[in-house]
Amino acid sequence: MDTKQSADLSRLSAGYQLCASVEGKSRSTISIVTSSLAYFTDFLASQGASGDATQVSPHEIRAFILYLQQKRCFSDHPTTYAQDRGLSGHTINCYARSLRVFFSWLVSEEVLDANPFERVKIPRAPRKLMPTFSDSQLQCLIDSIPTKRTEGYRDYALIMTLLDTGMRVSELCHLRLPNLDLEEGMVKVLGKGNKERLIPIGKQVQRCLWRYVDRCRPEPAGPHCDFLFLTREGRPLTKDRVEGIVEHYGEKAGVSGVRCSPHTFRHTAAVRFLRNGGGVFSLQRLLGHSSLEMTRHYCELADVDVKTDHITASPVDNLTLRRGITRARPGNARYERSTSRRGDTSPQSHPVQRRS
Repeated sequence: MDTKQSADLSRLSAGYQLCASVEGKSRSTISIVTSSLAYFTDFLASQGASGDATQVSPHEIRAFILYLQQKRCFSDHPTTYAQDRGLSGHTINCYARSLRVFFSWLVSEEVLDANPFERVKIPRAPRKLMPTFSDSQLQCLIDSIPTKRTEGYRDYALIMTLLDTGMRVSELCHLRLPNLDLEEGMVKVLGKGNKERLIPIGKQVQRCLWRYVDRCRPEPAGPHCDFLFLTREGRPLTKDRVEGIVEHYGEKAGVSGVRCSPHTFRHTAAVRFLRNGGGVFSLQRLLGHSSLEMTRHYCELADVDVKTDHITASPVDNLTLRRGITRARPGNARYERSTSRRGDTSPQSHPVQRRS
């Protein structure tokens, strides 16, 4: 077997795709990693560097990151003109993190002994203020939906579901009728990494979804099509279609200053959940976050007053304990009486003998 050929980055990309698919990683994740790798491989070729994975060092990685930081948007796009602005910090961070994932896989497959990214500090993505809808914007959005029409009521139902649950648009599109329990007010969703979780829904959304399913849901295009939200032709809604629906009503309602997208509804749901008294750990489970890192950003945006919360939720103040015996202090009557009965043992009566 030719070791040189087996360590070629282009060939290893196919191997990564196979392994990642078997491990259940999403198509989106695999696509981001492989496209980042292709971009990196093209950069190495343009610099006359080797495309052998074993020859990639921290020097090549740092040079690639510097190239991204100096690159103009669409500068090498075949159909779009280059722009004056550079790549965003989030884009650069995404490229670098995706490559680090790929090289970590190479180490796990014993193609490499060590990951060259271990000696490279990836530039942090700038923290953005996540925009949310205001009360008036939400009202304008709802008012712009023609709920008396069958298709309009479907749009109303899916927007209310996004706002009440904070689920991802991909999770909304994959909702299935058997996983909707309107009596219990629960819905089962399939999240990232094929992880299932239960999300509660409010009473208003329960009634809204019941009416949609009972009166407005189109006849499915096939006998095995049990998706909740369907097109007029009875086919499941796609991610792009839902994004187009939300954007359409945003333009119709004249919403400005905030991007009208399904993800903005997710941000809005998270912030309002916290402001209405919801717990951080409950929010983490609702949103399907694997850690509290992302949930913490919603806490900052919701401006949760930790001091106020602690006044009402102090662990000690809310714990009933039997008080201990209060020690008497010098200068009060209890102390004087106790010392007179057992003799004066104060430090002043027994001065310390200093050594000469």
